[in-house]
Amino acid sequence: MDLDVTYPGTHAEADPDRAALVMATAGTVVTYGELDARSNRLARLLRRSGLGRGDHIAVFLENHPRYLEVVWAGLRSGLHVTPVNSHLTAAEAGYIIADCGARALVTSRTLADVALAVEPSVLAAVPIRLMIDGTADGFAGYEDAIASESGRCLDDEVGGAYMFYSSGTTGRPKGVLRPLPATGPRAWEPRVARLADVYGYRAGMRYLSPAPTYHAAPLGSCINVQRFGGTVVMMEHFDAAHALRLIDELRITHSQWVPTMFIRMLRLPDHERLGPDLSSHEVAVHAAAPCPVDVKRQMIEWWGPILYEYYSGTELAGMTAITSEQWLAHPGSVGRPLQGEVKVLADDGRELPRGQVGLVYFSGGPEFEYHGDPAKTAESKRPGGLTTFGDLGYVDDDGWLFLTDRKAFMIIAGGVNIYPQEIEDVLLLHPAVDDVAVFGVPNSDLGEEVKAVVQPASGVDATPELATELIAFARARLAAFKCPRSVDFEAELPRLPTGKLYKRLLRDRYWAVTAAPTS
Repeated sequence: MDLDVTYPGTHAEADPDRAALVMATAGTVVTYGELDARSNRLARLLRRSGLGRGDHIAVFLENHPRYLEVVWAGLRSGLHVTPVNSHLTAAEAGYIIADCGARALVTSRTLADVALAVEPSVLAAVPIRLMIDGTADGFAGYEDAIASESGRCLDDEVGGAYMFYSSGTTGRPKGVLRPLPATGPRAWEPRVARLADVYGYRAGMRYLSPAPTYHAAPLGSCINVQRFGGTVVMMEHFDAAHALRLIDELRITHSQWVPTMFIRMLRLPDHERLGPDLSSHEVAVHAAAPCPVDVKRQMIEWWGPILYEYYSGTELAGMTAITSEQWLAHPGSVGRPLQGEVKVLADDGRELPRGQVGLVYFSGGPEFEYHGDPAKTAESKRPGGLTTFGDLGYVDDDGWLFLTDRKAFMIIAGGVNIYPQEIEDVLLLHPAVDDVAVFGVPNSDLGEEVKAVVQPASGVDATPELATELIAFARARLAAFKCPRSVDFEAELPRLPTGKLYKRLLRDRYWAVTAAPTS
């Protein structure tokens, strides 16, 4: 592969007017010429301001036409780029800005109220503070700040890297720090080149990104599409019907989703779901959260065998993949490893035989550490180069990996392990359920018991009768010991737009009221 194929400057030279980015609702178009020049200007400003290889830049933006140019500026000037979740509170965002040691912060007028509410001492420690689409006290206007810089690339470009923070669904988020690449931004990695072989990435592809760009998978995919010279269509916010219309109207070829998006699209009225022409759609990738078997089967029946699933994590410690055809032969599997091996270990480190559930580990992954947390780094690793994302699962006799749940969410009731994901998948089949979280709550006899918290579907009343009906629905499909003993209702569950659920926030309410019993 030509080394320059993964470098936006090459596409800017060859075809400067080609669309690098289209905003789905606003219609704003950013060409490769604009993307290249603007990212170079910011890279030069940062360098002139004293930021060097290994420094950190925090990006606190909503899905915005400037987002990718800011990221590219860091990736072409040797910086660690830390995207900050645009839905965080000022305290949460401030924690990440301080923890990563950001020397530059880019935000927008839309998020100004939150940015300005960050602890003053945290902001004062960041020497470069830029605001897009306006200014505010303590922030310089982004557009004016870069306007006088040259649009040419740095003479000594060096490759940067992401430092994403975990979502914090089970605790305080930690930055995943990987070594900076030894090569410059023009060099390509085998992992990126594989996208051409596996998913058909190429110049001219049209990629729909319906998720928040601060998340690892959407941002990484958008950047990789631009490495190949494709066009990113970025949705400001996910809307199921709008996403389908975009595939039709913009002749989308590639996309990436999370299972909650599939559920929303499947529940659309027929005229919205079946009306758009999806014939241009070649590859639909999904990941980030387990997909219920019945949901995925319905998606394959609707879209055809274009669904590709992978299982990985922010740490990139390992990765499995599975095609639609393979999944239909092994429903529920997340695939086989693309690199290294998968091993399933007991708590004492013993490797478990095929079919037994344990903690899933990968071998052969790249180096990483949890920024500033050597204890958490050590906890994720085992001798022999094994690393885990913290998920439980098993490998079947044919080598296919199946996940059961997060170890942190496993329920132990009377000494029996119960996996909430299985119960959630069943309850989601009930037409009155729009979303659900299952977790353990204190029980004086069993230690824990199964609790379900349900977000009712639109127009459905949360009644005791519905709770009884849902428990009966589960009992007809699951062993009795797995079924919820009680069901509570919430108007909306605290789920991230990335598909991940802040289950800890729900679970902690119940454990705060009644301390877990001791044996």
